[in-house]
Amino acid sequence: MGPIGFFEGEPDLVALVTGAGSGIGAATARRLASEGIRRLVLTDRDSTAVAATAQSLNLDERDVMTASFNVADETAWLANCSLIRERFGRLDLSVANAGVTSGGTIAECAFGEWRRVMSTNLDGVFLTLKNCMRLMDEGRQGGSIVVVSSVTGIKAQVGTASYGVSKAGVLQLAKVAAKEGASTGIRVNSILPGGTETPIWHDVPFFKDQLAKTGSAQAAFNAMAAITTPLGRYAKPEEIAGQIAFLLSQSAANITGAELVTDGGYAI
Repeated sequence: MGPIGFFEGEPDLVALVTGAGSGIGAATARRLASEGIRRLVLTDRDSTAVAATAQSLNLDERDVMTASFNVADETAWLANCSLIRERFGRLDLSVANAGVTSGGTIAECAFGEWRRVMSTNLDGVFLTLKNCMRLMDEGRQGGSIVVVSSVTGIKAQVGTASYGVSKAGVLQLAKVAAKEGASTGIRVNSILPGGTETPIWHDVPFFKDQLAKTGSAQAAFNAMAAITTPLGRYAKPEEIAGQIAFLLSQSAANITGAELVTDGGYAI
């Protein structure tokens, strides 16, 4: 899906994307840049990866701010919001994408692992919403936020307790944020990807098993999709990025509190 002018006539918008070092986050940064968003704030724990994303955008380096921090670190958020104010003076768009995965049954899951997943996937989204909504309110220009959840937040699956519950939690959080932000023109929507060809799979046993059998990541994705997804394929990160761009844009100006399921039919 190529650029279709979602942000035509809006050259001054500032967008923030968390987890922008790879996968959906990196694809979203590239999509926003291709749509004409010239000022971007990109965050990721991996400083090298987020720097590489920034360099791939072909934008003036003065218009791209990168930051490496844990989205569950409130102190880091406060420091970086100060930098955003100093550098851009506003925030208009935000994508709460940073996340981690985990596997194992409830009986097997260590509490420390449960907390690790909740910290990034739920606490991190809370802090993203909290700080981005404050920045948007300061500018009094409204804004648009997309929270990246997962189809596992609405469909139970063995071995996904910590990940699925964290993603279910952000769905409710996004709805509350949508109600709270409506009076000041801040829209908040959620996107729920199913299988998507991103590096987050590389630590998942199902992917590792298929990789060992097939010999390549693409073949492993194809094999998993054939088993789990009615459409028979996983999404490319660029497809999800295009849907995120739509939800952020004025083409979706009457949409808030919505949940866009994009899973190839997995949840049916």
